Amino acid sequence: MSAAKPPQISPSSSSMVSIRGSLLTLAILTLISFTFLSLKSLHSPSSSPPTTVLNVVEEEAVTENVERREEMSEVYHTPEIFRLNYAEMEKKFKVYIYPDGDPNTFYQTPRKLTGKYSSEGYFFQNIRESRFRTEDPDQAHLFFIPISCHKMRGKGTSYENMTITVKDYVESLIAKYPYWNKTLGADHFLVTCHDVGVRAFEGLPFLIKNSIRVVCSPSYDVGFIPHKDVALPQVLQPFALPAGGNDLENRTNLGFWAGGRNSKIRVILARVWENDTELDISNSRISRAIGPLVYQKRFYSNKFCICPGGSQVNSARITDSIHYGCVPVIISDYYDLPFNDIIDWRKFAVVLREKDVYQLKQILKDIPDAEFVRLHKELVKVQKHFQWNTPPIKYDAFHMVMYELWLRHHVIKY
Repeated sequence: MSAAKPPQISPSSSSMVSIRGSLLTLAILTLISFTFLSLKSLHSPSSSPPTTVLNVVEEEAVTENVERREEMSEVYHTPEIFRLNYAEMEKKFKVYIYPDGDPNTFYQTPRKLTGKYSSEGYFFQNIRESRFRTEDPDQAHLFFIPISCHKMRGKGTSYENMTITVKDYVESLIAKYPYWNKTLGADHFLVTCHDVGVRAFEGLPFLIKNSIRVVCSPSYDVGFIPHKDVALPQVLQPFALPAGGNDLENRTNLGFWAGGRNSKIRVILARVWENDTELDISNSRISRAIGPLVYQKRFYSNKFCICPGGSQVNSARITDSIHYGCVPVIISDYYDLPFNDIIDWRKFAVVLREKDVYQLKQILKDIPDAEFVRLHKELVKVQKHFQWNTPPIKYDAFHMVMYELWLRHHVIKY
């Protein structure tokens, strides 16, 4: 039996193996060369620009993450949705301002940006200098009716004449431009902080019914419609003193309120608690004669600041409390608080019904120190939302109002 012969390799097969080996060797050498050059380039001076770019990108990412963590605070109902919608608003939202009206009339920026009705003036000025304004009505999501009732009041216009002036002006816009009739005014809005200014539109019931009203007196029992209208924060600007922040050790008093008896709840508050030893309750505004800014300084030394409704449900005292770091205690029925569908007021304020005024001190004393610290911490986070600036800055009062309008425009059907 013959032994098996080993397989024979032909000359052509031998050459193919040789070529393949050479190619493999060349590929390995090429890979090693590229790896060496890449490693060398990382340490060479020419590599600094890419490194700098990476640092900038990393820096922006860190900033974005810090902002996101801040926005993800529990003070917001839906923080991630708020963040995303806010970013979309900044990119897309456009508002057309009707150009009619002499600069010296009621149809332009109010006469001043100070006082308890300054929110109206700031909005008028901010909208004109913001990125949201468009000169092209075909691009507009909403149309702003720029009539300032606050300016009318400043010129001594009576309520009756205000109603006539507002009616004539709005009707002239409707007759002159085609935009109103597209939606019967559903994509139009007005802004007024003065309570008389709200009443000045009563001659236009179709406007009250259809259009968005941005007002400082958002009371459910006087026609305010929460899913359509917007609560404008009443801010007494400029603030006389800096914002209160990490000052908890100075807040040794339980609660504070000083003001006039211009509502039923204030009468009860003064009558029940005026002589209390733990609640600092005064039946009148603190006189300037006893020293400068005594009233404002009182906000710094109290844990809680009582904010009862006055002639209207709203009060500039609420935003004063927020600014000065004093946890607001809101005592008012039927009040749609500003930005209520964005931020959870119960995370940084104490919200009570008017009937709770009789148990006020015990309610405040029952709040544990740890809970007060948490309320104060969240309060500091929302201070930026209740500050007007010119020009406006991100997340301030102007941008929060614009965000509310941005939300409203999505439900307009036409």
